[in-house]
This record gives sequence, structure tokens and C-alpha cells, in this order.
Amino acid sequence: MSDLRLIVPLLVLLSAGPASAHTAHDAGWTADPIVLLAMAAAGSAYTLGLLRLWRRAGPGRGLHGLRVTLFALGYLLAGGLLLSPLDAWAERLLSAHMIQHFGLMLVAAPLMVLGRPGLAFLWAVPASRRAALGRLAGGAAGRAWRAATHPLGAWMIYLVALWIWHMPALHQWALRSDAVHAAQHASFLGAALLLWTAVLERPRAEGRAGAFFAVFATAVHSCALAALLTTARTLWYPAYAAGAGGWGLTPLQDQQLGGLIMWVPCCAILLGAAVAVFAGLLRDAELRAERFPP
Repeated sequence: MSDLRLIVPLLVLLSAGPASAHTAHDAGWTADPIVLLAMAAAGSAYTLGLLRLWRRAGPGRGLHGLRVTLFALGYLLAGGLLLSPLDAWAERLLSAHMIQHFGLMLVAAPLMVLGRPGLAFLWAVPASRRAALGRLAGGAAGRAWRAATHPLGAWMIYLVALWIWHMPALHQWALRSDAVHAAQHASFLGAALLLWTAVLERPRAEGRAGAFFAVFATAVHSCALAALLTTARTLWYPAYAAGAGGWGLTPLQDQQLGGLIMWVPCCAILLGAAVAVFAGLLRDAELRAERFPP
């Protein structure tokens, strides 16, 4: 019952979050219909699945209140990053863009993964259709999902999404087109959800070794991109040149600040996650040594 008392306010926020963002439009919030629709669909599916699961198994069973809280925090953070005034600032400042996208990829995404959305979404599917969903999971779609959430596959998808969208031509195209900008948001968040699923949902031993590779290798290439951006002597994205001046920054200073945001706190999160996974590997080795002494 304590889990239920904890979760009810969070479920209300999951359902009302997009609507409240819409009413705050006059205060500088945006009301992007694509973002609102995606948030409404995700929040409704998670809530419906959770309620069905708890009705069958009991409150707190299957999905503990802590996991639901983590998902709610990640969901609400994602909504804030995409609908708050930060989204408008990200169109004028590269540094704001870095805060927005790496907040999505390195904070909101792992929080949502820890909330086990796959289980909630499965219970959101009507019971009469779960058998068909199981058959689908056993076919090509299931194999594609397993490949995308394998550490190597998830690492490659994240790498491609990160580097391609930071190419000057594509990034400036996203600034000019709402549809392309929405695709950029979706690919960043989707790639991050796959990566953190591979890292946080890996089984012990061999699976954890793959998770360590995925997160450490991601830290390496992310830091490399950040270093290139920070130390560049020319502007990568001239489209930001006009906006930086309104904030007391030269365009190059804005670019350097964006690179530092990507380099220091973002790489610290990835390296911290790598250290945590490696510590798990060491614990596994100690347990094996205790069970099977030489």
C-alpha cells in the first residue's frame, strides 16, 4: 500500500505533464504537437500497463515503486528538456543544445530504462494480443531488437546518431526544419534508450563485460567529439552566430562552452557508469572465486 500512495501522484503527473506544458506556453514553454503526442502515448501506455500489472499481482509487485519513480523522473525531465524555454534557447545557442540533448541522453534516458518500461508496455497490450506479440518477438522484429540492445549494436547506433547529427550540414538543417529537428530529438533519445538498456539490463558475468565495453567505448568517442568541438578554431555551425551575441558570447565562445559541457560533465557520467559496471565485474569474479576455489 505504501507503494501505491507513493505512485498515485506520479501517475497523475505522467498523465498531466504534457497538458500542463501546453498551458504554460505563454510563459515561454513550447507546445510541439509531435513531442506532446509522443509523451502522451508513452505516459499513458506506462500507466495503463502498470495499473494492469498491479491489479493482477498486487501494488508494488513486478514493478517496485522505486522503479516507477525513476521512470516518472526521467519522463518528466525529458518533457522539461523538450518543452521548456530551453528548447527555444537551443535554437540560438550551441551550449543550450548540448545541455538539452545530453540531458536527454545521459540523465533522462537511463532513469527511464531503470523504470523497466518494456514490462509496463507489455502489460499495456490487451491480453488477447500478447500471444501475437510473443510470436512477433520470436521473429525478425525480435531479432532486430536483440541486435539493437546488444552492447555492440547499441554502441554502434549511439555512435552513428551522435556523430552524424553533429555534422555541420545536418545539424544546421535541423535548426531550419521542425520535422528534421524532431527526427534529431527522436534519434538521440532512441539511441540513448538502446545504449542504457544494453548497459543496465545486462545479466551478470559475460553480459556485464559487454556492458562495460559499450559504455566505456561510448565515453571514448563522445569525449573525442567534445575535444574536437572545444579546440576548433573555426565555427562548425554558423547558424548559431547571430544568437550567441544576445547572451554576451561570441559565436566561438558559445561553441567552446558547448564542447566543454559535452566534454566534462557528460564524459564524467559515462566514465562513472563504466567504473560502476567494472566494479560489478570484479564482484562477479570474487563470487566465482569463492564458489570455485583453486
